[in-house]
Parts: sequence; structure tokens; C-alpha cells
Amino acid sequence: MSTNLTAVLEELLQNTTNLKLLRQLMTTDATYVSLNFDNPELKKVMPWAGTHKGPQALPDVFSAIQRCWKTLDFKVTDTIEQGSRVAFFGSFTYKSNVTGKEITSPFSLLAGFEGDKVAYVQFLEDSYGTAGSFKTGGATRFHSDPSGREVEV
Repeated sequence: MSTNLTAVLEELLQNTTNLKLLRQLMTTDATYVSLNFDNPELKKVMPWAGTHKGPQALPDVFSAIQRCWKTLDFKVTDTIEQGSRVAFFGSFTYKSNVTGKEITSPFSLLAGFEGDKVAYVQFLEDSYGTAGSFKTGGATRFHSDPSGREVEV
């Protein structure tokens, strides 16, 4: 079963808009978590962020991503498979279809399987950086260091 799960996850990532195939690769109640569980502010910038249920959610998520960005590069550099879980690590470069800004971000993806079907996927990236590729102006103030000063970005 070892390389089989990795191959299933690779096939899923190569066919994120093919609902017929996704239904074969995923459980009917599969959960896909994109960037966070539920962040209304980030969802205003990246509507696909948050928790999604079922294989039918993936084509909508990835179509929205493709509508906003052009993928210039996507590399998986490391794969770890342990029992019924597979993790991919790597980087990608996106270019905003609106602003033209490019962002290169590390990513990690964790998939949990039930048998040979994907039941859970969690995708994480530099969401501050990727959201920034859509920024058109203005500044935001932050104060993180208790002994430091507020910064404006």
C-alpha cells in the first residue's frame, strides 16, 4: 500500500477539476481544508479559504484559484508516507491575474486516507504572502512585539 497512497494523492493533485475522477479518489464525505479552518477576513480576499466537504467542492476551489492566479511553478520536493497519511512539501509560484504580482511560497499538504481513498486534505502556504499578491494599495498596522513598536506594512 505504501507507494499506492502517494500515487493516489499525486493523481488527485493533477486532476483537481475532474469531478468524475475525484469521486473515485476521495471518500464521499472527504474534508478539504485550505489555509485555515474558517477565517472570514481571509475569505474576503481568497474565497476558497476554509473548510470544504465532499469531492464536489474541489473543482470549485481550484477553479477559483485558477481564476485568480496563473500557476507558474509547482514543485513537490519531499514526500513522507506514514501508515494512512501522506505529506507533501514543496513550493509554488503564482502570478495574480489582476495585479500581475508574483509570489513564491512554500507549501505543505497533509492527506489522510480511509483505505485507498483520500478522506482528509489540509493545504498550508504563506497566506500573508499569497494574499499580498492581490494587494492594490493602503497600509495595515500591526503590533506583535510587547516591547516593540507598532509597524505599518
